[in-house]
Amino acid sequence: MNFNLTTLIFLSTLQLMSAAEQAYPKTEVGSMEIKTLPAATLIATRSEAQYFERNNGLFMPLFRYIQANDIAMTTPVESEMNPGIMYFYIGSEVPTDELKSTEDVSIEKLPERTVASIGVRGSYSAENFQSAELELSAWLKENPKYESVGPARGVFWNGPMMPGPFKRFEVHIPVMEIRSVQL
Repeated sequence: MNFNLTTLIFLSTLQLMSAAEQAYPKTEVGSMEIKTLPAATLIATRSEAQYFERNNGLFMPLFRYIQANDIAMTTPVESEMNPGIMYFYIGSEVPTDELKSTEDVSIEKLPERTVASIGVRGSYSAENFQSAELELSAWLKENPKYESVGPARGVFWNGPMMPGPFKRFEVHIPVMEIRSVQL
């Protein structure tokens, strides 16, 4: 592939992903924060394998579902690791009460939730996810105001055509605030 075609693909991918509706704001690369995610409707597909073992197998059922139902792509794409589950957010313009589950895709409603988040730049891999998860877990231990209440999730902001060094992702750990007991 020559330089001009590579540049064109890169710029097109950037434009597509920046045009997509975002379900919530990104955590800045290198930052860790506590943030509240809004209630949302998502579509999900599941695998018995770990997420990074079957990534392409999880993407296509969701992609076919949004195409068949004329739903615009939103960001981010979220995932659970073991077993692998991939989630697409449904945009605000879609009447979600009309969506129906299929053999491969289920409709999920998530309430507002609080997470510890770390923003990362790099390729989407098990190694990068685990490294970020360890860093975020260590940060949480230093912030005893919050307690982990579930497994880490992957949050992926860029499409497959974005070169690995430019991709953005987050790791989220669901948390709850620990309230001190007054005597």
